[in-house]
Formats: sequence, C-alpha cells, structure tokens
Amino acid sequence: MRSSAFSRRRALRATAAATAVALSVTLLAACGSSGGGSTSTASAEDGKPVDLTFWGWAKGTKEVVEAFNASHPNIRITFEEIPAGNAGGYAKLSNAVKAGNAPDVFNVEYPQLPDFVSQGAVQDITKLVGQDLKAKYLPQATELTSLGGRTWALPLDAAPQAFYYRKDLFEKAGITVPKTWDEFRTAAQKLKAAQPDTRIATFFPDDPTTFEAMAWQNGARWFSTSGEAWKADLTGPETKKVSAYWQQLVDEDLVRVQPSFSQQWTASLQKGETAGYLGASWGGGVLKSNLATTPDAAGKWAVAAMPSWDGTPASGMLGGTTFAVSKDSKKGKAAVEFAAWATTTPEGIKARIASGTSSTYPAATELVPTAAKAFNSDFYGGQDLYGLYTHAADSIKSGWTWGPVMGLTNGTVKDAFGKVAGKTGTIDDALAAAQQATLAELKNRGLKVAQ
Repeated sequence: MRSSAFSRRRALRATAAATAVALSVTLLAACGSSGGGSTSTASAEDGKPVDLTFWGWAKGTKEVVEAFNASHPNIRITFEEIPAGNAGGYAKLSNAVKAGNAPDVFNVEYPQLPDFVSQGAVQDITKLVGQDLKAKYLPQATELTSLGGRTWALPLDAAPQAFYYRKDLFEKAGITVPKTWDEFRTAAQKLKAAQPDTRIATFFPDDPTTFEAMAWQNGARWFSTSGEAWKADLTGPETKKVSAYWQQLVDEDLVRVQPSFSQQWTASLQKGETAGYLGASWGGGVLKSNLATTPDAAGKWAVAAMPSWDGTPASGMLGGTTFAVSKDSKKGKAAVEFAAWATTTPEGIKARIASGTSSTYPAATELVPTAAKAFNSDFYGGQDLYGLYTHAADSIKSGWTWGPVMGLTNGTVKDAFGKVAGKTGTIDDALAAAQQATLAELKNRGLKVAQ
C-alpha cells in the first residue's frame, strides 16, 4: 500500500509540474495576479454572522450546507442549486459575474477553472490558503487549482474513470468484464447478438469531458506550452486512436448515442437496454440515485476498472469539482473557511456522502476511509467501490493540462458531436473544428500561440 501511494504521488507531482509550467506564463498575463475583492474575517461582526451565497450542483451539496450552518453560528450559507455546468450552470455563472451579482462561492470543475481565471471571474485566494491546508489534498488536485503560481480554488474531489455494468445482463450474454478496449468491442458485439435491444454503453454527444478523459487515458496532451506560447493539439495520434475506436462503435451500432443523464438515457438503463456506463468515481452515486426507484435494480450493478488499450491499469480524470470565490466577493476568508470545511473535514464528507446520492472520491485523501464508510454500497452488492477508486486514482496518467479557453473548446466539440449523433459528421470532424476554434480564441484573447 505504501509503494502504491508513493507511485500515485510521484505520478501526480509530474502532472502538477507540467500544469504549473503550462499556466504560469499565460494566465497571469491574461487576468493579473491581484486578488479581486477584499476579504472579511469569518467572525461575527456586531454579533451578526457573515452571510454567504453559494451556487452549486454536485450531489449531496444541500446536506453539506445544512451541516455547515448547523455547526458554524458565525457563518451562514444561503445555497442555490443551479444546473450542472455543461447543462447551463456555467452560462448562469458567467452571466452573473458580468452583471455583478455572482454568488460569493460557487462550484467549478477543473477543466473550466482556467477559463474562469483567464476571464477574471474568480478571486485569487493565495493568502487565505496556508501550506497546512494545501498539504491535505492530492498534489495533482492542488496544482489544477493553483494556476500561474497562485491559488484560485479548493479541490473537492479527484475523478478517476470507472466502468459500471449490469452483472446479470453480462452473465446472460456470457460476457466477462473487459480489461482492454479490444475486449470491450468484442463484448459489445456479443451483447448485441445475444440481446438485440441492449447495448454495452453510451456515447454522449453533449458531453465532451467523457471523450476527453478517454483521450487523457491514452496519453494525449491537448494543451501544452512552448516558451510563452500555447500549443493546442486536439488531433494528435493518441486522440485519433480514441476517436477512430468510438467512431467504429457508433457506426456499427454497438453503443447508444444519447444525451448524458437525460430521461432517455435513464430509461434505457431502467429497461435493461443499456448494460454499462463509462463514468467516473462520482458516477457511482449518480447511477444509484437515478435508478433508486427502479424495481430490482439494487444488487444487479457492479463497478470495474476502466478498460485500457493494453490491459495495464490507466485512467484519465472525468470532471472533478472545486470551490471558487467570485471576484467581487468581500467575504473571501469566510468563503475559504466554508470551502475548507466542505472538502477536508470528516463532517463535510460524511454530510455529502450520507445523502446517498454522492460517491465523491475526496481530493483530501485522508478522508477516503471516511467516504468509504459513509457510502452505502448495497446497490452494488456491498462491493468495495472506494478500493477500486483508489486503484483507479493510482493509474491516472500524468502530464495532462487544461487549456485557458475550455468553454469555447468544449462548446465547439459539443456542437459538432451533435452531428455525430445525426450521422452528418464524424468525431474527427468535431475535433478538427474545435482545434481551429480554440487556436482562434487563444489569439483573440491576446495569448501567444505556438506555430
């Protein structure tokens, strides 16, 4: 276990170094290193508590806020649940920032954080985050939130990939859990032949992050720097291998093509028309929650390691959430106190996971046993999900960097993926369009671009 933990930290520090190099020369130039709004103390002023507004969508958040408010008389959180980021939450946040009425604290995923930083939407909280606090998180997580040598958010979770599947449907079709992507295709063919109305998994045309995690797993590097210039490579050989594979699955009707977490997708799971879900550690709670009212669903689902190209454990990160303080908030110290409590204390993690809807894998790794104990895995037949998540986190590929215009990048991919669903375009077309649009936006924002 100690050697495993060492290898994980070594890999994560490698990623951290790459990220720091890539971002240090660009984000500071784009948004400056000033702290934005001023900060307040977390103590009650004139006997009145500090009032904070907080927007988020992660499962279990309401319970976290209730537990915090019950135990912190000096800080009072008013929580508003907003749509998930890609489902409209980021647009709502961006509009609120522009209008000057953003919440004090909000959730933003790792891929989108550099974009929010580059646009000056979040506050530099470096002076409010001591080394003791930073040391509680995975090195990779702290570096993904410490852009340009400054701290811009606190990490909630890591999000290694995992494969959720219906044990009974696999057994009925005589399928063993695939360890490689070749085995996955064979299993998909076998499942379709045995059960013509059932598919092994889903291609999400509205969710670029799932595809990005697949590319990350295969060693792709979409963003890097050369000197002070950004380089974007969304069409490299590592990515093309993944796109060709998934294009074949789509073309041969071996996977469903449905919007992520839609009623259509949930119905296909409920009916047994989709037998697997390629997700992340947080997906265990989402799947359990979505199927909670489905008769006899409990005990039929299990989780396995993500298939890899050569059978060696490998993972990207699919999402992952942070707590950021908006640029105009005057209550930064209280906001950081709340975010730190929510992400690093047993009480915060218990409140989130005991809701029954969240299977968050904490970025503060000392809390993994707390999370495992709090998550009721009866839906998965009592399986040790967190043991599997830990091995998956161990295998996250190092070297991935998120670009500073991911809102535009992901928006372009999403729009073009819609044509894949309608069979009027290909995955490669989508990536080529995103490559061109990304380079244009980098130049439009005044960032140097490597030729």
